[in-house]
Amino acid sequence: MMQRVNVDLGARSYTITIGSGLAEEITSFVRAAGYSARGMIVTDTNVGPLCAVRIAEILDRAGVQTEIVQVPAGERSKSLAQANVIYTRAIELGLDRRSPIFALGGGVVGDLAGFAAATYMRGVPFIQLPTSLLAQVDSSVGGKVAVNHPLGKNLIGAFYQPDAVFMELDVLKTLPAREIATGLGEIIKYGIIYDADFFAWLEEHRMDVLALEPAATAHTIARSCEIKADVVRQDEREGGLRRILNFGHTIAHAIEKETHYERYRHGEAVAIGMAGAADISVRLGLLAETECVRTKELIRAMGLPLSAKGVTADAMYEDLFHDKKTVGGRIHWVLAQAIGRVTVCSDVPEEIVRQTLLGLSS
Repeated sequence: MMQRVNVDLGARSYTITIGSGLAEEITSFVRAAGYSARGMIVTDTNVGPLCAVRIAEILDRAGVQTEIVQVPAGERSKSLAQANVIYTRAIELGLDRRSPIFALGGGVVGDLAGFAAATYMRGVPFIQLPTSLLAQVDSSVGGKVAVNHPLGKNLIGAFYQPDAVFMELDVLKTLPAREIATGLGEIIKYGIIYDADFFAWLEEHRMDVLALEPAATAHTIARSCEIKADVVRQDEREGGLRRILNFGHTIAHAIEKETHYERYRHGEAVAIGMAGAADISVRLGLLAETECVRTKELIRAMGLPLSAKGVTADAMYEDLFHDKKTVGGRIHWVLAQAIGRVTVCSDVPEEIVRQTLLGLSS
């Protein structure tokens, strides 16, 4: 059961391959790519011991000898310090402008390795091998790569498209339930921002999705990638439409910062942020209360939180102004008009925001 999603960006176009047992697909792609004989696999201390050697053997058969560079698992590795570790090893290995960097792991690894690939020698080939559901449906698609700064998340980065993305479904079976749920936070988002039918499908097939039933899993990932690919195709560098992908993220980033990126997984923070964005939408008269209830019920049904512990409304409100989506002191809120349709507002009254944040904090 293999599916392909094309990300149509002209000369920067690439294909996302989704399925089980992708070794031959990876081998064929690498052999045809014209890469240098040496490359690098960037992974972390969770994923590396499980499958990095196997991936290195696959790449070796394809004609690319790869060094495995392992970073500590966790959000703290999305840093300039860890990027420098990658640069140093790349220089020591003599990697050149056709030496590929493979990102093997979740979103942190993909963002970090992609940032290093975008900046080493002004850009070297980059291939995503995402191993978490969250990375498969979100960060590995679209070409946004970055590291964090102590004052904010993803503030240092670039738009840099991969050459290809390979999503191995079998690895999802090794993930704990919480990791599946965090991916579902982003998946629910796609239904809210773009596809009411997909949202309804998730409601109807919730149990199959949570159980990782193969057909349901393949459809869930493929449809999420199709939606993101279509948005990115129309607005690669976030000049307009692509902003809708940030639904729930403005509040989510504040929650992550206040809890030091440790209490909540990204998709969990996004789920809370989506509940908050839906609440603001209702308060502004944009969204019917019944649609807000449906949103929150699906979030809860997928095992995701609706409020945050260890945060205060005042601190989160201040954090909003350090988010990269805030321009000229104005927060660009992505708000829902209906399930399947959103809009961007930059004039949400402070009092409404504070009321919502107070309701989300516990």
